[in-house]
Amino acid sequence: MVRDLQIVRPAEKDLPSAYRVFEASITDAFLKDGLGHLKEDLLNEIEYKKSLLTDSVENADSDMLFMLAKTGDLVIGTISYGPCGDDIKICTDNQLDAVGEVGSIYVLPEYYGQGVASALIGAMAAYLYQSGVEQFCLDSGYKHAQKRWLRKFGEPYKIAKDYWGEGSDHMIWLCKVIDYVKGCD
Repeated sequence: MVRDLQIVRPAEKDLPSAYRVFEASITDAFLKDGLGHLKEDLLNEIEYKKSLLTDSVENADSDMLFMLAKTGDLVIGTISYGPCGDDIKICTDNQLDAVGEVGSIYVLPEYYGQGVASALIGAMAAYLYQSGVEQFCLDSGYKHAQKRWLRKFGEPYKIAKDYWGEGSDHMIWLCKVIDYVKGCD
């Protein structure tokens, strides 16, 4: 467990540190999944996540909500909530369009296995619960992440076989918020 872990909403001063989380963790995910050769896809994914976070901080009307895991001034993890993404819409034939998506769950590799992602998920679930949200969906095409999410969220709602190419499935989970909120009846 990380000492002095705080879950906070991002401020402009947090952006450079949060960008480093995307750079390190997305690069790590691509490498672990044997996709390191897809440099353009890797860079596009990092820039896309940076733009979502930046927009959420700079635009009061943003439909994305981010939370950050920090120790001191260092951002070590991210999570977001917003409208259902295109991959989920495509893979479910628009069945989950009205369900918000939890995404951008990234943790600096040196903090893996220390409860950071669980703390982020718990904080987001508490926020959603207090906001009256009953369900969320999430997805992953990263094989390494899918193994963790299978342990955390159970069997997927949908598996899109070979979505990213032969042997590379895309998994989508549909979760009840209450299942991830600590201390609620």
